[in-house]
Amino acid sequence: MADWTETHRPTTLSEVRGNDKARDALREWATTWEDHRKAVILHGSPGVGKTSAAHALANDMGWPTIELNASDQRKADIVERIAGEAARSGTLTGGSAGRRLVILDEADNFHGNVDYGGSRAVTDVIKSANQPVVLIANEFYDMSQSLRNSCETIEFRDVSKRSIVPVLRDICRQEGIEFEESALEAIAESTSGDLRSAVNDLQAIAEKEDRLTAEAVVTGERDRTKGIFDFLDEVIKEKGAQEALYASYDVDETPDDLINWIEDNVPKDFEGAELADAYTALARADRWLGRVRATQNYSYWRYASDNMTAGVAAARREPKGGWTRYGPPSYWRKLGRSRAARDRRDYVARRIAESSGTSMSSARREVLPYLAAMTHHCKNRELTVAMTARYELDAEHVSFITGSGKDTNKVRDIVADAERLREETAVEGSGGAFEGARRSSAEEDADTDDPAGGDGDEHTDERDDEGSDADDSQSGLGDFM
Repeated sequence: MADWTETHRPTTLSEVRGNDKARDALREWATTWEDHRKAVILHGSPGVGKTSAAHALANDMGWPTIELNASDQRKADIVERIAGEAARSGTLTGGSAGRRLVILDEADNFHGNVDYGGSRAVTDVIKSANQPVVLIANEFYDMSQSLRNSCETIEFRDVSKRSIVPVLRDICRQEGIEFEESALEAIAESTSGDLRSAVNDLQAIAEKEDRLTAEAVVTGERDRTKGIFDFLDEVIKEKGAQEALYASYDVDETPDDLINWIEDNVPKDFEGAELADAYTALARADRWLGRVRATQNYSYWRYASDNMTAGVAAARREPKGGWTRYGPPSYWRKLGRSRAARDRRDYVARRIAESSGTSMSSARREVLPYLAAMTHHCKNRELTVAMTARYELDAEHVSFITGSGKDTNKVRDIVADAERLREETAVEGSGGAFEGARRSSAEEDADTDDPAGGDGDEHTDERDDEGSDADDSQSGLGDFM
């Protein structure tokens, strides 16, 4: 059976559901493109219709599309293709007025030095493009600030339940599927604003059922939830090592999630030596998962699964009986509460890692604490400006590092000075980049010195004092960059 998300993709913007304001803004961007000639970023959660809207727009405008994916190729290939297509106009392959629409999907996957300047190169290309360019991103703030500032931006929000249900209803009628309205509502409710997932769920249930009922939808959800708790019973209480491993094959969870379920629930039944042995097995599983993340070699998953299932089952010293209240990992609840802080931390760590050639883990553990200490409340202003320029930070992330409010004049001025600094100096490498940035800032201060003294001299004296502090604070910067 064909993929319904492709078969029933909207062909015009009028068919795009659930994001009327975004749809209208996209049409306005296209119809006025000759006036502003700027690229546009469509950003929002996965599955809310960003890519579909871009293709529907192209159909409405009569523009052929060139679709590229930032995840598929390295900077050199993809930037050359974007540059080539974006520079051409009036050719035989062009649509209305010789236009074509360049669509760059997963544009948030361009990251500074990781792509050998990919983000900066894309920014340069779109600034001079002779063709309309649409960039599509799930994580808006994973894109460089200079790239974001060079484009118009349109946010696609999660699709509401009342917008998803009519789409599912239309698909059922076109596919000849009998359905209960309550079944469509149950699917829309369970997919949390992801229209693509709702269509996928509809197709999955329709392939198994002659008639779509609410009971079929609810049963499917209940079976997935029941599966993990049955599995925990088998691993922790009932099965031997080999049987526990086999049981994991039927659970719809990745090893990364499965280890959290087991780790959080095993202490409810194990204690003493058997708990220590179970945690030893889980630690070995975690090391194998670390190798998967480091090498992207997913064959290591089987070794992780062996340890977290067979290893834990083998640690059992005595029979376990009765009923245990298992629950979702508390780790997930903690992640949910701190997600905003983690997103800011990871954004900054990624910028540091890409610029300095280190890992994100090292950036989080070894670099961020030093930056936070040296730029606390922006007291070392020159270093804070240099840091902001070097890592292309915005007010939100400067605030996260320094502890100063993102809406304060102090932080806004630092971000503005950093933007000017980036325009004046291309910060390259990791070795004396901050030193060069500090010299540029100092030269600018010297150029603007008040020759008559007075307030100008006072300002210079204050900056000189701060510069002295900056020298002391930065003396060890090269040691950890």
